Amino acid sequence: MGIVRNLPSNEKRLVKQCLRGNHEAQRELYERYSSEMLAVCRRYTQNLEDAEEVLSNGFIKIFNRLDQYRGEGALGAWIRRIMVREALNFIRYQKNLFVEVEEERRPEFGHSSVKDHYDAEHLMLMINELPTGYRTVFNLFAIEGYNHKEIGEMLEISENTSKSQLSKARRQLQQKLSEYELLAKNN
Repeated sequence: MGIVRNLPSNEKRLVKQCLRGNHEAQRELYERYSSEMLAVCRRYTQNLEDAEEVLSNGFIKIFNRLDQYRGEGALGAWIRRIMVREALNFIRYQKNLFVEVEEERRPEFGHSSVKDHYDAEHLMLMINELPTGYRTVFNLFAIEGYNHKEIGEMLEISENTSKSQLSKARRQLQQKLSEYELLAKNN
């Protein structure tokens, strides 16, 4: 079975058993990756219930397509790509992917002190407050590491639209961070 040749031996065993329909192996695979993948799904959805739905649908696809995994690259990376695609499909289904928001003109502030004041959890909350389209492109680019061409293909938009959405997301995040700094400074 050549599809699992590059995996560590414990993952080879797990994949082979899942392919044979072993429910215990499927449970083990789910338990091994579900927490990490729930965090991935959560970045693209508005709430935990939606993220859990995406996670469930994603694992159904994983188990149905495990025979397509070629063993090229880490199993976790393959699973992550499926989860990201599933999250994007969920967003498309919700029909609110690129909601345009009216931009307010505000002075630009530097963000050099961002590292000193904001922990990852706070930043993730700010990212989650972005409009869906901005948040999606930001996550795909800044967190998942896709380039604008890949994002455009995944979302069926142009590269320039991807760049524009990222720019607007960054601007809104910078605005939120600046407002938060001002509030913290005044308190």
